[in-house]
Amino acid sequence: MATVTFDKATRVYPGTEKPAVDQLEIDIADGEFLVLVGPSGCGKSTSLRMLAGLEDVNGGAIRIGDRDVTHLPPKDRDIAMVFQNYALYPHMSVAQNMGFALKIAGVNKTDIRTKVEEAAKILDLTEYLDRKPKALSGGQRQRVAMGRAIVREPQVFLMDEPLSNLDAKLRVQTRTQIAGLQRRLGVTTVYVTHDQVEAMTMGDRVAVLKGGLLQQVDTPRNMYDKPANLFVAGFIGSPAMNLVEVPITDGGVKFGNSVVPIERSALTEAADQGDTHVVVGCRPEHFDIVENSGTHLAKDDPTGAAGLAVTVNVVEELGADGYIYGTAEVNGETKDLVVRVGGREIPEKGAVLHVVPRAGETHVFATGSGKRLSD
Repeated sequence: MATVTFDKATRVYPGTEKPAVDQLEIDIADGEFLVLVGPSGCGKSTSLRMLAGLEDVNGGAIRIGDRDVTHLPPKDRDIAMVFQNYALYPHMSVAQNMGFALKIAGVNKTDIRTKVEEAAKILDLTEYLDRKPKALSGGQRQRVAMGRAIVREPQVFLMDEPLSNLDAKLRVQTRTQIAGLQRRLGVTTVYVTHDQVEAMTMGDRVAVLKGGLLQQVDTPRNMYDKPANLFVAGFIGSPAMNLVEVPITDGGVKFGNSVVPIERSALTEAADQGDTHVVVGCRPEHFDIVENSGTHLAKDDPTGAAGLAVTVNVVEELGADGYIYGTAEVNGETKDLVVRVGGREIPEKGAVLHVVPRAGETHVFATGSGKRLSD
């Protein structure tokens, strides 16, 4: 097992000026499961391929344990990679696929068989060892690809979107198996996905990239509770966080016909930057639906209607709870909002709800830089 360090690692593809990965700095602990996540083209797969030795590193360094592997060929890095497309040999059996790398390395047949059988037992593949890949389901083929990595006993596992070819139900099942397997084996793992739900449910820590730049690296809980900027706030969480630009007023921000209290430090920081508005973020589950009885009313409220009026357009019922997709008028603009409600409190389409962000559950960002202002 080993640590992994990206030390200002940079990759610039020939013929381009903008780096695909720009001075990436991450320290990955021994035995940690780190997930690289972001939209298409953000540099996550390039980062993984740099670590694997499949892409050149144009600046900075990459270390595995105490070894600088920046310019070592892949075979000398002691890593095993699991690809999106499985990359199994169709003419070989499951056992032959799993043991092929060991055979090439000159390991004797008895040891290969022992290692393959041990890995097959862990992955519940014992009864399939004599089958060819075409006789397996997508999930079973992915487990064979995992087995091929396991038998090599590498210092680091690298996984490049290994679940993207599976159907939704199998993805959920397999991601649980992979996370459990990694914890049991204790092998340092770097996992790439574009699916933020996958990232949040699997990783010990999550690293979010955008345009080749690292936006934030943190535990899933901390990233959900304290996103570093507007991009992370909008990317992490399903459904996404509601982000609304609102004016600063006495004691907080003006949200519809209510004043929502905001941390004084955030307001002071915004004022120091000369901002009269901030972007307030609120998760769908952190809205309170208020009756028009005076609760949460602003002093200058002329209508007697509390909060922000949201017109219900679509209702997504999930049984235990539901999501309301609606629109609201904010500062003269129509804004889409998502509000989570209890499964027994689903409103009709076309209804108008009045909502306010729950005190202490708001996120505040600078309008210009997009950086987090709240504690």
